[in-house]
Amino acid sequence: MSVRVYKVKGKFRDVDGWKNIEKDVVAVNEKDAMEKIYTYIGGLYRVKRHLIKIESVEALDISMVSDKELHQLLSMDRLVIFGEQQLR
Repeated sequence: MSVRVYKVKGKFRDVDGWKNIEKDVVAVNEKDAMEKIYTYIGGLYRVKRHLIKIESVEALDISMVSDKELHQLLSMDRLVIFGEQQLR
């Protein structure tokens, strides 16, 4: 199972009307990417799922990622954690 970057485009209904959204997410597949967008929009704007319309989900190459922090995180070859906290 490999993780990929997806660009999700769509719109959601807000108090002022329909607003467009375009977001890069890291997900296992397209369905997972859509689920992350529903969670993100619902949590941030308190919008119900039936008021979120996803128009397209496309897989991206790492070089095409627009979010600078996400691009740097994905291009790392290893992650070093300092401290006493252990990963399981």
